[in-house]
Amino acid sequence: MLAFIVRRIITTIPVMAFVALFVFSLLYIAPGDPAAVIAGDQASPADVEKIRASLGLDRPYLVRFAEWGFRVLQGDLGTSIFTSLPVTQLIAQRIEPTLSLMVLTLIFAVTIAVPMGVIAAWKAGSWIDRGAMAFAVFGFSVPVFVVGYLLAYVFALQLDWVPVQGYTPLSAGLWPWFRNLILPAITLGLVYIALIARITRATMLEVLQQDYVRTAQAKGVGQREVLFIHALKNAAVPIVTIIGIGIALLIGGAVVTESVFAIPGLGRLTVDAILRRDYPVIQGVVLMFSLVYVLVNLIIDLTYTLVDPRIRY
Repeated sequence: MLAFIVRRIITTIPVMAFVALFVFSLLYIAPGDPAAVIAGDQASPADVEKIRASLGLDRPYLVRFAEWGFRVLQGDLGTSIFTSLPVTQLIAQRIEPTLSLMVLTLIFAVTIAVPMGVIAAWKAGSWIDRGAMAFAVFGFSVPVFVVGYLLAYVFALQLDWVPVQGYTPLSAGLWPWFRNLILPAITLGLVYIALIARITRATMLEVLQQDYVRTAQAKGVGQREVLFIHALKNAAVPIVTIIGIGIALLIGGAVVTESVFAIPGLGRLTVDAILRRDYPVIQGVVLMFSLVYVLVNLIIDLTYTLVDPRIRY
């Protein structure tokens, strides 16, 4: 087991090195001269050259990458071109809203999706199953921003139950924090619920056909215990996998959701940085999101050793 964990940790190193190389190259993949874009149409050639020098564009590519990578390893993600603030400080200022939204969405989605998938598999072919799968198709089909605007119009503008936009820090109280995030969490969680519910149903259908499930039922074990202890435990590996993969949906969806509900999180920071061509901020945020995604998948891989005792090497 220890060897398996060590191997999985080691394999993340080249992955993160490739991600770092790609993130650094964003500055040069973008069309046009980054210095000219930042300087604006009215800038003189001398101004453009000054910006090129400040960005290090006048030095060899590999030298710049090595210097940037060394600073990143020290926790220095650079300085914003427009605010002149360290990128790490900007991320620290915006991380609470995004983290709160993602955690609340994850709890909301898993709490609803897993029981929905289990019950749909148990009642396969019934109206309950068809209704759950129709909801899943709806969740996949409707864009996040459409759901967001619809929920905001109904529950915020018409019924005035929750705020239409903004974010209240958790330090201001649990209820104000929750009221600001409930609509964004539902909006972001709809696709996630659909994904987890479909995978849970498909996996449970396969597990419920196994002999040990029929044996437990023949012994008089209660239906709830059969479903949520015997069957769900053995169907957990694909479900845990899809929950980990779905983190990418949360990261990508947070950008749209935060824009719809005017949440001052990392998604809004990314959008603003892209619009202003603030490349150090873009690089820093993308690198952080990539690191989170790699670490989540590493945790999921390590969780296999707990969920499935057959994985020991």
